[in-house]
Amino acid sequence: MEDPSDSHPEEIPGVRENLENNDVAAAAARIHEYLERENNIPLNIAITGVAGSGKSTFVNAFRGLSNDDEGAAPTGVRETTSEVTPYPHPNNPNVMLWDLPGIGTTKFPAKKYLKLVGFEKFDFFIIISATRFTENDVKLAQEIQKMKKKFYFVRSKIDNDIQAERRRRDFNEEETLTEIRDDCVHRLRGLGIKSPQVFLVSSFELHLYDFNLLQQNLDRDLPKNKRDTLLFVMPNINPEIIIKKKKAFQSKIKYYALGSAAGAAVPLPGLSIAVDLALLVGAVTHYVFAFGLDVPSLKRLSAKTGVPYTALRAVIISPLAAAEITKELLFKVMTHVSSFATLIVAEEASRFIPFIGIPAAMVLSFTTTYKFLNVILSELAEDAEKVFEKALGQ
Repeated sequence: MEDPSDSHPEEIPGVRENLENNDVAAAAARIHEYLERENNIPLNIAITGVAGSGKSTFVNAFRGLSNDDEGAAPTGVRETTSEVTPYPHPNNPNVMLWDLPGIGTTKFPAKKYLKLVGFEKFDFFIIISATRFTENDVKLAQEIQKMKKKFYFVRSKIDNDIQAERRRRDFNEEETLTEIRDDCVHRLRGLGIKSPQVFLVSSFELHLYDFNLLQQNLDRDLPKNKRDTLLFVMPNINPEIIIKKKKAFQSKIKYYALGSAAGAAVPLPGLSIAVDLALLVGAVTHYVFAFGLDVPSLKRLSAKTGVPYTALRAVIISPLAAAEITKELLFKVMTHVSSFATLIVAEEASRFIPFIGIPAAMVLSFTTTYKFLNVILSELAEDAEKVFEKALGQ
């Protein structure tokens, strides 16, 4: 756990100066603005490729949806995307996946494709093929590169290839995957792409093959603020993703604690705990959705894996998972833990001690919020790992 003394409010411009000048209200306002901004960073992901390559299924899988879920991108053997269609992530509407029409169609010819789809709004492109990448795919990648944007080649429907190859007497899955990957890379090189990297993906089983490698590349390539936004909506395909989410959330806890301390600077009974709870509702709600522990996410996971919702729910320990996060629920959880209840009482009492009361209340408020969020975050991360293991039958 991070030590509260290691927090660096100067990371937010102006906060350090506000605190040095004892302008706690201004510091609190800056912290609130920062947290609001961090939690609402837009991310626009373009999914493109030829007709029938599995774009829509990939869009749905990325969003944690099955193809027949409400709000899913329509799929089919024929081209089902005739317009540039946005699909918001169900757990964060600021993250938008754009299902783009196949390149090279009459309506979207290769030469005008980027302009017609409005390339400037996208943070990066994922170019999907179910077989071999085409000249149009390569032309698109080269144009994206000229625009100084990132692109990633995804070879989809790998599960179909593996299933077909299993009939061979000398079948070896690793060798088959290597052959498919090498064939794609060789073809892309032949068409003019230098050092291409191809990710093999099954949209029905994201935890297999190269989806994790794709996530790692996106994590490396995106700027820090966009990186966290993407991470928090990533499906929990392995325990490492859950650990990454936990660490990213931990790095922001100090700001919630500083905002809490600012509330304690005003000598009004009960105000600090009211400020704390308002902050905590936002933070904990974010945790629950990012870990996929809200009721809709758990039900979608149940439908996708065939593991009953009640079985997934049974492995969850935290009273904040699969629940509506309210001030009343958080206060109940806090006061049921004796150490937190003691800190809350001490903070309320200390604010009326002459000269040292307010500074003492601020320290206690910072400590309470900091420790509480760390405990809750650890519990929810553990629950997410248990749900992941249960869903995969481990």
